[in-house]
Amino acid sequence: MTRRDGLISVIDALHAEIAAMKSNDVAALDRATQTKLVAIDALAAIDNGPLEPGVRELAEEAQRLNETARIYVNLLAANVRRRLQSLAGDAGGYRPNGLAAAYA
Repeated sequence: MTRRDGLISVIDALHAEIAAMKSNDVAALDRATQTKLVAIDALAAIDNGPLEPGVRELAEEAQRLNETARIYVNLLAANVRRRLQSLAGDAGGYRPNGLAAAYA
């Protein structure tokens, strides 16, 4: 495997992760994440020889997609927190006694 091939695998997996998060498909998200981790491990095993043409651009694309995936994760977590607060009767994030709710 070349760095180029490895980065393309990571990029494809990141696209799949983002699509799975958009559709709330947990099984697809798990598969895409496992695929991404395998591709990252394969990339890590490649020696540090000279960079092939286009590798830097692919790495930058992977970084952009990873940032997009991170944003989706944060949005999903915020939605879950909001739903849990609502279910607990704590929609404003504060308890009726005036103290802020504690989150771990």
